[in-house]
Amino acid sequence: MSTILTPELSAHWDEPDSFTLAAYQRAGGYEALPKALAMSPDQVIQTLKDSALRGRGGAGFPTGNKWAFIPQGDGKPHYLVVNADESEPGACKDIPTLLANPQALIEGVIITCYAIRAAEAFIYVRGEVLHVARRLHLAVAEAQDAGYLGENILGSGVSVRIVVHSGAGAYICGEETALLDSLEGLRGQPRLKPPFPATEGLYACPTVVNNVESIASVPYILKYGAAEFASVGTERSKGFGLFSLSGHVTTPGQYEAPFGTTLREILDLSGGIRAGHRLKFWTPGGSSTPLFTDQHLDVPLDFEHVAAAGSMVGTRSLQIFDETTCVVRVVLRWCQFYEHESCGKCTPCREGSYWVVQLLERLERGDSASADDTEAQLDKLLDICDNITGRAFCALGDSIQAPVASSIKYFRDEYIEHQRIGGCPFDPAASTLFALESAR
Repeated sequence: MSTILTPELSAHWDEPDSFTLAAYQRAGGYEALPKALAMSPDQVIQTLKDSALRGRGGAGFPTGNKWAFIPQGDGKPHYLVVNADESEPGACKDIPTLLANPQALIEGVIITCYAIRAAEAFIYVRGEVLHVARRLHLAVAEAQDAGYLGENILGSGVSVRIVVHSGAGAYICGEETALLDSLEGLRGQPRLKPPFPATEGLYACPTVVNNVESIASVPYILKYGAAEFASVGTERSKGFGLFSLSGHVTTPGQYEAPFGTTLREILDLSGGIRAGHRLKFWTPGGSSTPLFTDQHLDVPLDFEHVAAAGSMVGTRSLQIFDETTCVVRVVLRWCQFYEHESCGKCTPCREGSYWVVQLLERLERGDSASADDTEAQLDKLLDICDNITGRAFCALGDSIQAPVASSIKYFRDEYIEHQRIGGCPFDPAASTLFALESAR
């Protein structure tokens, strides 16, 4: 696989005015919109199907197919909702996209609304990122003043209105149906499915819910054609995307590259693991995906190969941890996050997350009578995770099992070592995590 980067969304992030309409137009922005409006809505949807664009929010569902699920001639208003509530540990690609290139999203929203016959769109942005919300409000205003939003866009007779909505900082509202409830002014909790949002979404009307990167990729596809987009990537994971590299690396950041690129290639581009250290474990798709180790450096980062290797590509949040890191402590912190962010609606997630954290805290302290006792606790931990997975209302519950089970699979001896010495075997002075704790 080529290591050549494919900057599109990130091509002009280094320009001081990249977030403005003028900068976006200077780079060829809003050339896709007239092309889309010259086509029929069904032709736009077919173009997305031909491009094989898969959702960039983690699930990887074909975007064109999702749009096609919207019923036509039903007499109800249709809505587009953009999920910009990026809150998962390690995920950091949508926020910089909105900060540096919001007009790509705006143009994608307009084209999507035209395709699904929607007159109104909502961008649900993470509540903590006030600076991003301000950029989005500016982008919407600039697009409106230029005639790209509002009534009779470019004389086409098409009208689109965009509402920017700031959430209140709840991770659960990243789940699409909880997000819809939050938009309606209700408590953000997942809905039982079916019915699905495509038929009964926002205000019980047909709704498309897509991730920021998915919609922001639409102008490129309409501008250059489905074949151009599909020519990049792998056989079943077409196109390119943002890979968020963070942790113990020389140059963390966003690397926009074809699907199928490997971590080894991205590390080569970034200067590798920080000097004097080696890779211990990493996440291919954020904290809710099973861990990988150095034996997975050459796994192509696409939906199929990562799944075959036992994990998920997810949001391509590549968190890198070197040998100074205690895997037990990392997994504990992630599970504490999920326990805190559980909405409490379903028993498996509400109660299961609590007991997972209790056991992990005991294991991290080395609070076991013997190695056999530790083994029994690990078996109990895996059993609790198995009883959460697939039984919760949403994927938050499943997120708990992934790091726990994979860390035990690859680092079982490290769990047992905590019991043997009665605490964490890592020198606090050498561990970044401990050093951060001491500095607080």
